[in-house]
Amino acid sequence: MHILEPTEASMTEVLGWLSSFILVLTISQQVYKQWKSGHSEGVSIWLFLGQITASTGFTLYSILVHNWVFVVTNALMLVSAIVGGVIVIQHRRAKRGEAGRPMEARSARAVHA
Repeated sequence: MHILEPTEASMTEVLGWLSSFILVLTISQQVYKQWKSGHSEGVSIWLFLGQITASTGFTLYSILVHNWVFVVTNALMLVSAIVGGVIVIQHRRAKRGEAGRPMEARSARAVHA
């Protein structure tokens, strides 16, 4: 087993944390955009269910192998999957509720938005 020099180990940690930051920032921006837009058309709830399952498994695995970069990254990805899934569900409920309203009520809501 090759043991990294202290400087190499530090650079390895920096690379890991920087990559984690970029990934979490990218995903969180997408979830924010989805929330801000007010709709989730074309977004499958299965995407979030798969991500929740995978992120839970990867978080547990990362804890077991003591890799804290991946523990934090996967835990944050799990949170983003939960938030994204909740947003999709809320958007779909709102859309179903709006579909049952008379056209005048929908038009009035659009004018005030």
